Amino acid sequence: MEQANTEKRLPWYGIPAILPYLKEYRTKMVIMVFFGAVSSVADAVFPLFNRYALNHFADGKTLDTMGLFVLLYVAVLLVQVAANLISAFLISFVELDVGRDLKNAAFNHLQTLSFSYYNNHSVGYLHARVMSDTDRIGTLVTWRLMDLVWYFSYIISVFFVMFRINAELSAMLLLLLPIAILLTGFFQRRLVVLNRKIRELNSRITGNFNEGITGARTIRTLVVEDRVIRDFREDTERMRKTSVHATHYSALFSATLTSMASAALAIVLWRGGRLTRESMMEIGTLSVFMSYALGMMDPLRYMIAALSELVSAQVNIERFTGLMKETSDVTDTPEVVEKYGDTFHPKKENWEGLRGDIEFRDVSFRYPDGKELVLSHFNLRVPRGQRVAIVGETGAGKSTLVNLVCRFFEPTEGQILIDGRDARERSQLWLHSHIGYVLQTPHLFSGSVRDNLRYGRPDATDEEIWDALRLVSAADVVKHMGQGLDSPVGEGGDLLSTGEKQLLSFARALLA
Repeated sequence: MEQANTEKRLPWYGIPAILPYLKEYRTKMVIMVFFGAVSSVADAVFPLFNRYALNHFADGKTLDTMGLFVLLYVAVLLVQVAANLISAFLISFVELDVGRDLKNAAFNHLQTLSFSYYNNHSVGYLHARVMSDTDRIGTLVTWRLMDLVWYFSYIISVFFVMFRINAELSAMLLLLLPIAILLTGFFQRRLVVLNRKIRELNSRITGNFNEGITGARTIRTLVVEDRVIRDFREDTERMRKTSVHATHYSALFSATLTSMASAALAIVLWRGGRLTRESMMEIGTLSVFMSYALGMMDPLRYMIAALSELVSAQVNIERFTGLMKETSDVTDTPEVVEKYGDTFHPKKENWEGLRGDIEFRDVSFRYPDGKELVLSHFNLRVPRGQRVAIVGETGAGKSTLVNLVCRFFEPTEGQILIDGRDARERSQLWLHSHIGYVLQTPHLFSGSVRDNLRYGRPDATDEEIWDALRLVSAADVVKHMGQGLDSPVGEGGDLLSTGEKQLLSFARALLA
């Protein structure tokens, strides 16, 4: 199943769009960032100890300040170790908590969407958003954020110290900054496009993999294994080529900046050597300056890598926020929600009973993604207690009638009345709680027979379960299973026949 690329392009790498989901962790993240900055500043201080030692202790003339020197060195070292421990501890917790919360938010939101959304989006597409995208975002707002904070703080601290040491040499290095900004913008635009394509291919591969597993019997009976394998290989090869293309851009980006930085360092070393020879700079000062300049290379490279990760993660944020902005085609009005509650906060004390009268009044309907009417000015009344069999050719709209009564879809025109009132005057949850719905293709969840029968009513007793099984003539079927109610049904009920799954689905509907 192909999905249209509907995610909105987000500014500022999508960070502002994800901030509302991080409110609960603001304090921890501020502390995390603070100690990360402390650690980077402490790391930037260490070369100053080398400079002092070279200028004061190397010739052995005086060691009067050695004790204080050692104490200060150890103190800075301990501060850095403590800051690293605290920030790493907080990062781990926040990453796991954010990933969990984003998964819960995405899964909960999916429960509110109408059937039309699931009709247009494959399992792989949704799986990638709930699992892969949330994990990437959790890593982004913790480890990648700390990488950027640490390296940025370190570079700023180093430049501050370097300007204090020698403004001329520092200014020469700063000439790299505008060029680096231009290069970052150039490569970012291309990397975002490539990473977006990679994520789309990943969703497609995940979806094809799921279909290959769930449809394994059909694939084998139709003898199309070769075609399925060929299609899967083509998709993975396209993803490999696109990933290699993106890697080439990232490598070129990093190599270009590194080469420019190396050339700038060579010029600085040449100029610094001239100043030392002319006795305008001490050898210890030049040594610490070059130590800082060389020490900036790795942080600069790592910061570039973190920026590349940020560019890549922008696509994950776009996909996640795109999912969270999806709205259901079937919604309750604010007045209905006020009285009856919503999916997650039902107000059952206000729920009325259901008599069971159903009426279609001049109903016309087309599916959200369709152009032709499935029903046109349809009228039908089913009084309470009456059994109705609806017969018609495939595609005539039999299932559509049931879906409309259950409010899985809303009529395009006309009304559906439940007990003489428009179905939209009461909540979807109220309606669903009074309806037993058995799918044409029954679905059972992994677990035991008992687990599945209790799915809609977890507090059902074994006696009530057996009563429901007797009503649908399934009691003997379950008794003959190896472990009775504790018998496993397999994934999707694969251990049972279609008829057995159908009977258990009827019993489950009665219990609910």
